[in-house]
Amino acid sequence: MFQSLSEKLENAFKKFKNKGKLTEADVKAGMREIKLALLEADVNFKVVRDFIKIVSERAVGTEVLESLLPAQQIVKIVNEELTNLMGGTQSKLQIASKPPTVVMMVGLQGAGKTTHAGKIAGLYKKQGKKPLLVACDIYRPAAIKQLQIVGEKLDIPVFTMGDQVSPVKIAEEGVKYAISKGYDMVFVDTAGRLHIDEELMNELRNIKAKVEPTEILLTVDAMIGQDAVNVAETFNELLDITGVVLTKLDGDTRGGAALSVRHVTGKPIKFVGTGEKLDTIEPFYPDRMASRILGMGDVLSLIEKAEQAYDEKKAAELEKKLRESTFTLDDYLEQFAQIKNMGSLDQLMGMMPGVKPGALKDAKIDEKAIARTEAIIKSMTKKEREKPDILNASRKKRIAAGSGTTVEEVNKLIRQFEQTTKLMKQFSNPKGLAKFGRNKMKIPF
Repeated sequence: MFQSLSEKLENAFKKFKNKGKLTEADVKAGMREIKLALLEADVNFKVVRDFIKIVSERAVGTEVLESLLPAQQIVKIVNEELTNLMGGTQSKLQIASKPPTVVMMVGLQGAGKTTHAGKIAGLYKKQGKKPLLVACDIYRPAAIKQLQIVGEKLDIPVFTMGDQVSPVKIAEEGVKYAISKGYDMVFVDTAGRLHIDEELMNELRNIKAKVEPTEILLTVDAMIGQDAVNVAETFNELLDITGVVLTKLDGDTRGGAALSVRHVTGKPIKFVGTGEKLDTIEPFYPDRMASRILGMGDVLSLIEKAEQAYDEKKAAELEKKLRESTFTLDDYLEQFAQIKNMGSLDQLMGMMPGVKPGALKDAKIDEKAIARTEAIIKSMTKKEREKPDILNASRKKRIAAGSGTTVEEVNKLIRQFEQTTKLMKQFSNPKGLAKFGRNKMKIPF
């Protein structure tokens, strides 16, 4: 996410380093580099022009020119103005005072509208809401089936009337059904086209008039760059959207859409899709995104991901097991599963301050290795999982045969388990933690 833009901005900031004082000429040269970086990232030209003007005006002020650390002041100003450019603060989904909250999903075909209708519904289901998905795309082959599959995976019901009823009628009846059955959120999945046309817009306007949605969310593919801004502008003019869902931010995107949409439409980005799985959806925080772009990390999002993966009760149980030396191979396997649930290493490390986006582009949690580990552990008896020190040569040979692995792999797993247990035990003990700092023990995975 934004790897190229981050690198180019970092190079631009080098223009200001190693200078005790900055002149207006220094600022102008640096701003030229920042301007080129933004344009190459496919940011809208008018957006770049306005952004550079504001940053330049602040950069030649007394707060920078008379500062002892002018380079840091420039980075601070760029960070603040990037945040402002993307909306300043998080814009939450509006919840209707009288249920149900009706969310109308619109956008071009292929942007991920159907999937993200499910993703957002799933996000609110976790928060205690009772969502319903309504299938109004009767034109795209298998669109209804796709929404039903998404709903099934998330355990969210889908309202459908087939593909012979008008989308306006389906939307209207879907909302009536939600009211009668006590659903407090309705996500209306509308039809998209490969391009914007009058027929599509008339249909969307008619659906809007019938169901009076609380929110109209435009799904935009971040990969199409400048075109995403044009799409957003057109949909906003015709439907008066309330927000944007930016998808495919995990791909090779240059960042232009994220930095342009709010400025051009005046409507906030409310959610970002960061992967193919149904839980890869995040609320959009302009300040956190600006920090990621500038390589300053996003610790708050990292903490939130950890909190979602680990619950307090299990954490307390784990700590107790480590203290009492009752940590088993079953517990070990569960830790792998929880780390896997947090996402790819590239995404997680991109949230760490000082780590460049894409620095671990090819570093991924090896799902095959986790599968082999799971197979080895599940090939053991309950007693062997609880007391791996009883594993002799014949037992290991049996486990290797049962899991489709080798004795060497079984031995490697046992060594990793012992080292990890020792390391985790030190972390759970303040005295051991101090010793860990002195010994600089290596993490075995």
